[in-house]
Amino acid sequence: MTPAARFAIVIAALPFAAAALPSPAAEIPLNERLSAYEDMSRDNKAMQDDDTSNPGILAVLDGEMVWSTPAGASGRSCADCHGDAKSSMKSVAARYPAFDAAAGRPLDLEQRINLSREKDQKAQPFAAESKELLALTAYVAMQSRGEPIAAHEDPRLAPFIDKGRALFNARQGQLNLSCAQCHDDNWGKSLAGNVVPQAHPTGYPIYRLEWQSIGSLQRRLRNCIIGMRAEPYAYGAPEYVDMELYLMWRARGMKMETPAVRP
Repeated sequence: MTPAARFAIVIAALPFAAAALPSPAAEIPLNERLSAYEDMSRDNKAMQDDDTSNPGILAVLDGEMVWSTPAGASGRSCADCHGDAKSSMKSVAARYPAFDAAAGRPLDLEQRINLSREKDQKAQPFAAESKELLALTAYVAMQSRGEPIAAHEDPRLAPFIDKGRALFNARQGQLNLSCAQCHDDNWGKSLAGNVVPQAHPTGYPIYRLEWQSIGSLQRRLRNCIIGMRAEPYAYGAPEYVDMELYLMWRARGMKMETPAVRP
């Protein structure tokens, strides 16, 4: 049985999955926000904290190679334009998704990387969830580890934050659930043997022990939507990016952890 199927079976039996529900809780106050790191076992925390034990570091090392490797018709690497990522990419991941004037909407970090690959390197974009894209994203994002997530105050982002919030609160699927019912109203409770987190995207791309691999925030969102028995969006869909933006805004001020480890 897949993890999504187990999730659906367990969550359908919980009180907060019933049709008659109390009024939803408000968004989690800033001073009560917690990273899912706080809910992990001592061993899992130690795995994330030690770069020699954190399996996500393998993807970061692969990403460092991609960063330095020339690609496309330009024959240039990321490093040729941006130099040392430790300085040029510091805090960058904490500011994404960010508004792109040409697109007229926000782009997430993976989309920005692929856009630069197409326009600047004259190379084919990486496939969604490909080893190369996850690795390069993890390498760039790791340069923001320990940095606070930005407040995303660009006024052009406001309508997209609102769209992401609406998606987060919308009931969907055969279970008629919303993201907020778990992560705003019932965080800290137990679901399928795990603590329900507040869903702050502080460590993506993350290494999930369940996946035995590193994965993006969009992959995690798809898992939850499938668990609700709803139809997931295609990778790169604007709905996912709006949700990512809202979740990052919701986690503003929290520290980046990439590459995080989760159960």
